[in-house]
Amino acid sequence: MTLRFTEICIDATDIHSLGAWWSEVLGWPLAITEDGDVQLQSAAGPTMLFLSVPEGKSAKNRIHLDFTPDDQQAEVARVVGLGAQHVDIGQGEQSWVVLADPEGNEFCILAGE
Repeated sequence: MTLRFTEICIDATDIHSLGAWWSEVLGWPLAITEDGDVQLQSAAGPTMLFLSVPEGKSAKNRIHLDFTPDDQQAEVARVVGLGAQHVDIGQGEQSWVVLADPEGNEFCILAGE
């Protein structure tokens, strides 16, 4: 049996706003699916699919996204400037920075390589 990782689904109360935010952060094109969901397509990997839910986020994510930039400090500043917020999930002093998107979904910007 073979599996391919093709998509990560993200619940959101406002799929259009959150999808547009992530599209701007990542530079991935945004499309609306036949079902009316918002989809972002990476040139080299899986898509991000935003699914509408009525409730907001209520607890720490059980899974999150990690991103490795060329310049961590510059990317953190850029993404915070777009509306991300610093989040303390008990990580302490680390080489990565934990942020949250406008709907509170945590993600990390790792130290550049």
